[in-house]
Amino acid sequence: MFYPIQLLADWLTYAVFSITPETLLGGAVNFFIFDTIKIFILLSAIIFFVSIIRSYLPPEKIRLILSRKNKYVGNILASLLGIITPFCSCSAIPLFLGFVQAGVPLGTTFSFLIASPMINEVALVLLLGLFGWKIALIYIISGLIIAVLSGIVIGYLKVENLVEPFVYENSINGNNLDLPSMSRKERISYALGYTLDILKKVWPYVLIGIGLGAWIHGYLPADFLAQYAGSGKWYAVPLAVLIGIPLYSNAAGVIPLVSALTEKGVSMGTTLAFMMSVTALSLPEFMILKKVMKTRLIFIFAGIVGIGIIFTGYLFNFIL
Repeated sequence: MFYPIQLLADWLTYAVFSITPETLLGGAVNFFIFDTIKIFILLSAIIFFVSIIRSYLPPEKIRLILSRKNKYVGNILASLLGIITPFCSCSAIPLFLGFVQAGVPLGTTFSFLIASPMINEVALVLLLGLFGWKIALIYIISGLIIAVLSGIVIGYLKVENLVEPFVYENSINGNNLDLPSMSRKERISYALGYTLDILKKVWPYVLIGIGLGAWIHGYLPADFLAQYAGSGKWYAVPLAVLIGIPLYSNAAGVIPLVSALTEKGVSMGTTLAFMMSVTALSLPEFMILKKVMKTRLIFIFAGIVGIGIIFTGYLFNFIL
């Protein structure tokens, strides 16, 4: 499927740029060109497809659906809806506020907030293309379990008092929402516009992620990461999570790093734990959440999700 892209990358690297084959620079540049073209093609196709689906599920309709379900069904539905809403952790927060104001239970709302950046469709498709269906399936199932269980636990803790009072002041009645329909032409136009808008927002992260991945691929000694973050190191998974939290990116920007790290001998569980921590637990997200909830709730949220990610990392390392 990607063979023509590899031929183009080889031609650009070795013929157009005149870089000597089988050198560190040649390997890094070839990796960068190949992954950039491949990832942007995958991103464009999948975001367009999912945008068509999302045109049938505007935020108002999602709130209406979730507010009518019991807490367990709501947690599952919220997590599943998070997969088809391609938001980063920060851009999902306005929907988080809308859910709370629409009367959706707080635990259900957290399930969506966790699932949306962690297991979005972009990550799923890229993992499928890079590592195959088994890795992609295990990833999506583990992400769903983390989102569902974290939301249930937060719901049981009854922490509504830790949400800032102003969030509840503008509550709305989801049963009275007017949901306009769209024609096929309008849906296609919406999907094209949304795809371009998302690409405009994520392309710097994608290029940075691919650039770092290319550097790791070309220049980092093959045994360096395997020595310090290999599968035999018990601390590799929690260390990867701690390193990932200060960073901020989306799945599209992180997965090239996952590919490069696994090629250097870092175990799949460790690299995916790193990816999950970057996308689901980020300092910019915490800073925005601080405006709508108290610090104690942020720590509860981060602790529960972090434990789930670490468990998933160890599980991946055990079964793969």
